[in-house]
Amino acid sequence: MRLPADRRLARIILTLTGAMALGACGLAVASTPRSASQPVMSANGPQSDYPVVVGPAYSVAGVGYTPEDVMNYDQVGYLAADAGAGISAAHHTLPLPSYVEVTSLATGRTILARVERRGPAAGNEVLALSPAALAQLDASPGTPVRVRRVNPPEDQRAVLRSGNPASLRMDTPMSLVDVLKRKLPAPGAPAVRTMAATTTTPVLVAAAAVVKPAVAVKSPIKPAVTSVARLTESPFPKVAAAPILLPLAPRLALPVAVLKPPVSASMVPSVPSRAFSTGRFEIQAGAFALADNAKKAAGRLSGKVTSAGKLFRVRTGPFATRGEAEAALAKVRAAGYSDARIQTSG
Repeated sequence: MRLPADRRLARIILTLTGAMALGACGLAVASTPRSASQPVMSANGPQSDYPVVVGPAYSVAGVGYTPEDVMNYDQVGYLAADAGAGISAAHHTLPLPSYVEVTSLATGRTILARVERRGPAAGNEVLALSPAALAQLDASPGTPVRVRRVNPPEDQRAVLRSGNPASLRMDTPMSLVDVLKRKLPAPGAPAVRTMAATTTTPVLVAAAAVVKPAVAVKSPIKPAVTSVARLTESPFPKVAAAPILLPLAPRLALPVAVLKPPVSASMVPSVPSRAFSTGRFEIQAGAFALADNAKKAAGRLSGKVTSAGKLFRVRTGPFATRGEAEAALAKVRAAGYSDARIQTSG
């Protein structure tokens, strides 16, 4: 049946209106931003540490540097300052970014810093720190330091990426600091000295010093054999073999000195009786420049703090025998105090 013209016109208008409404809905859905329904990644997330940039070789003040990704980097040298923000640092060769522990060899204080730039811009210092990092380390340009590359947990990385300081690391014991100071290059030297170089060279020199005398002496054992023979011949060289060749009889009673070779006091090893006495052994975990750090270490180890001049020593014990002290020493070193040692307390 044919509809009247006015009804057909109304039906066409309704159809067109519905189509326009559906198109508008589709356009609205299509124009909705993807971020409205998906979470936005934080600007300070782990992805901010990537990509890691190494970069080409370059030179500063006539000294060449070749950046490389070294995980066990451990070096001593002197500090410089730069204008970086937050707790950040500039380094000649470490990847960008990377993270380092910086220890002041003046106080033992240790901080965590983020390497973000190449530098120092002019000079051969091992590291340049931002003003905030220098303040946290309580150091200044020229302060001797130890720089170790580390891989801190993500929460500490996030704190440094946001420009804030991470918590102070445990103070380095002053006994270890003294050892590190001896490895420092002279101020203004053309290059810093690596920890590997300072430990390898003395060993090679010492080995050469031992090998050369050994080659020059043809028979180093001969004097020792002669001296032992003379000891066994005295005081009865002719009768010493009688107990082996003749049966023992009352009429051939031999002197006691012949049956038992003479033994000097120097040939008998002495055993110190203090090793078996009680309460004579303690474990010294370390010496600290700050009393608060010493108290924290003593709390972790259930130890005690004693002052020695400007230092504060942390000790545990006493222990009854050296065996007990050595067992306690292994536990203290396992807790991170690798420089711990046994001390006598009596």
